[in-house]
Amino acid sequence: MKSAFIFPGQGSQSVGMLKTAVETWPIVEKTFSEASDVLGYDLWHLCQHGPAEDLNQTTVTQPALLTASIALWRQWFMAGGQEPDYVAGHSLGEYSALVAAESLTFSDALKLVQLRGELMQTAVPPGEGRMAAILGLEDGDVVAACAEAAHGDVVSAVNFNAPGQVVIAGSAAGVERAIEACKARGARKVMPLPVSVPSHCALMKDAAKDLASALDDVDFNDAVIPVVQNVTAAIAQDSDTLKTNLVKQLYSPVLWTDTVRKLVASDVRIAVECGAGKVLAGLAKRIDRDLSVYGIEEPDALKKASEAFGQKG
Repeated sequence: MKSAFIFPGQGSQSVGMLKTAVETWPIVEKTFSEASDVLGYDLWHLCQHGPAEDLNQTTVTQPALLTASIALWRQWFMAGGQEPDYVAGHSLGEYSALVAAESLTFSDALKLVQLRGELMQTAVPPGEGRMAAILGLEDGDVVAACAEAAHGDVVSAVNFNAPGQVVIAGSAAGVERAIEACKARGARKVMPLPVSVPSHCALMKDAAKDLASALDDVDFNDAVIPVVQNVTAAIAQDSDTLKTNLVKQLYSPVLWTDTVRKLVASDVRIAVECGAGKVLAGLAKRIDRDLSVYGIEEPDALKKASEAFGQKG
């Protein structure tokens, strides 16, 4: 039996996250201080006091969640935790996974995700992009609804999060038509998401070019821990492959359902959600109940995860 660490992406942030952790683990404050020095503002204060509107700005959310994940990753080892057999991250979380796998330094990853947020924010003018979660339809039905609704606009399925849960993104008009097409096909629920950045769709291709240039300016190493990447749901360790797929990720769907299934097919039965919140644990239950996911956001949770990993093998 093998293990994995999975790292959450945007949507897991909240004002006050890791408050209990910082009261017990000095490495949390130290990691946020390190990030603040790189970013040029007090990231911990913003995470603890908000306001939420500022924390939810993608240029802030991305480094905040990366830092939270790396703080907990460091604490895991300080508490005597074992190195996992695999790592994976959902969207932004892939950067955390690559830091854990030593492909990127924490400092370089912070700069990259801050830039990534800026590029995403400016790629589409405010109000011209939308995203929506579609619940209760097969993946193929969502893909077909998007194709039917496009009419020359960009709209596509971009996050395959779990069976019956797919996120679509694109131009505001295209997404609106696709929502109606999904309802007509019997979607149980449709939830427009409160975001202005239509992530992982073709509208991000120009941003991806600028991200690729930035990646060429940082040291990108082979992964010391195998990584299951979003774009392919395949295992990679080669730096060129990891980098290429990281660029593609900006305008390509997140294959999270297939990523979790790949981990399970690779004999992973226990995983840690390394970061704020419990989003990935919830998705994992819907994808494959053979995978047990533990959080380590608080001392009691870390203790339970450590005990479970101690039984591994």
